[in-house]
Amino acid sequence: MAGHSKWANIKHRKERQDRKKSDRFAKILKEITLQARFGSPDPNNNAALAQVLERARAANIPKDNIKKAIQRATGELDGSLYEEIPYEGYGAGGVAILLRVVTDNRNRAAASIRHIFNAYGGHLGTAGSVAWIFARKGLFVIEELPDDINKDDLMMTAIELGAQDVYEDDETLEIICEPTHFMAILQGIREIGVVPVRAENTMIPQTTVRIEGEQAQRLLKMIDALDSNEDVQEVFANFDVPDELLTDTRED
Repeated sequence: MAGHSKWANIKHRKERQDRKKSDRFAKILKEITLQARFGSPDPNNNAALAQVLERARAANIPKDNIKKAIQRATGELDGSLYEEIPYEGYGAGGVAILLRVVTDNRNRAAASIRHIFNAYGGHLGTAGSVAWIFARKGLFVIEELPDDINKDDLMMTAIELGAQDVYEDDETLEIICEPTHFMAILQGIREIGVVPVRAENTMIPQTTVRIEGEQAQRLLKMIDALDSNEDVQEVFANFDVPDELLTDTRED
């Protein structure tokens, strides 16, 4: 599948290396509150909440923080009222960018996102201008396997549970599936002792745009700036850049 791993791998590496761990925690906790508020606060009855709880566990977020995030959703604790807004646009080289914004201040979010697009030579588009390029898929990223499980065994288990594709990339294994098979695969691989470092339904580009040099560097800085914005919950993009550029572009 085109573009299956580039941005997913950057996001995962950024999360492991992120010096602003509190920012990452805040976004995950916001997502927990959002999913628990608009669905069931019980992850057994809410697949979206179950997915973000997996991310929270992988990020080592304290259980008490997770509990409070769910209590804010149920009204047991006071909290901000968030709304979810999609943004679409283009970056350097015509790369499609799809944003999932979750904010308690629509005007602040719009101004800051527009500023980032303009600052890096991009531009916002109209609704539907780039969304058609992406398809929602389940994604699992696995780094370590139990001693009694090899990659071939895991691949066969995933395929039997409904996986569409399995990719090896450096030290990771990625499993791609339709969202309807997400929970079955998650439960199945956990039953054999495999714990993914990332498990989520995400948007994967069906086609990619190859860019290099200064354009690629500018694009990666733009995406990093968007990803670091407090109101931007998720960033999806259909770029393909040289592997040597896939480093943490966060500026000091």
